[in-house]
Amino acid sequence: MTDPALRGAEAYTDEELQYGRWLFAQECSFFFGATDLQGLPDRDMIEVAFAGRSNVGKSSLLNALTNRNNLARTSHTPGRTQQLNFFDLAGELVLVDLPGYGYAKASKTDVARWTALVRDYLTGRPVLRRLFLLIDSRRGIMPVDEEVMDLLDQAAVVYQLVLTKTDKLKSPALKRLQAEIPAALGARPAAMPVVCATSAEKGAGIQPLRAEIGRLVRQ
Repeated sequence: MTDPALRGAEAYTDEELQYGRWLFAQECSFFFGATDLQGLPDRDMIEVAFAGRSNVGKSSLLNALTNRNNLARTSHTPGRTQQLNFFDLAGELVLVDLPGYGYAKASKTDVARWTALVRDYLTGRPVLRRLFLLIDSRRGIMPVDEEVMDLLDQAAVVYQLVLTKTDKLKSPALKRLQAEIPAALGARPAAMPVVCATSAEKGAGIQPLRAEIGRLVRQ
């Protein structure tokens, strides 16, 4: 039986799944990069943002969502993305790729800069509809993830957890993780109670995540 805290395709109507497929099949292009909040694009379109530890698979997930090979650059070098990257999806939605956090070689200055940039963005962006926080399913929620969740709770930004690389996890381990996550989110006021489980490599969970984002566009 599927855990109700995990949102799969069965949680959406056929029409919602079709709309999600259509939306992410449209033109998607990079249009702005920012290392600070000066001159951020002033648009009426809603935004959804993606955040996660370095090497969590964020670029691979964005590429899988948009069915492109190189929309977001993938790298084996942790911390490669050091700016806010904005992508226009069909003139309907803006996808925002936030800098990765938690890489081992980060200096205190880098950590402080990331925190300040993201906090300013989160608290000063009224068009931001939701943040998707990516969690490596092989490692679960780590202390650095909890620190980011604290930041999101304090900023009152609605966020939803997305498990990545689930194809790398054996079924018993994934089931244990799925059982642990709802308890971890229970006391967090800004967290969505449902979690998306995905594999960019195998395509698992991509269609439900598209449908979830599609719901935000049409709200």
